[in-house]
Amino acid sequence: MMKLEELQNVKKIRELSADQLRHEAKELEDQLLKLRFQMVAGQVTNPNIIRAYRRSLARVKTIIVEKDTVGAKNG
Repeated sequence: MMKLEELQNVKKIRELSADQLRHEAKELEDQLLKLRFQMVAGQVTNPNIIRAYRRSLARVKTIIVEKDTVGAKNG
């Protein structure tokens, strides 16, 4: 799994393959689920981290769709 700071850099995300992006999206979803449970339990000290993970997940999913669309046009 990439660091959260790396996931905010779109250039680095675009360098990954579609399979790597799907794996990264799954990892982000798992981490987001864990953070939500921790939030309910009162263990999260910085609630903005959840926003950062949500936005990173959205970036990854957007790039997956872009790569799939480009692949469908070329294929």
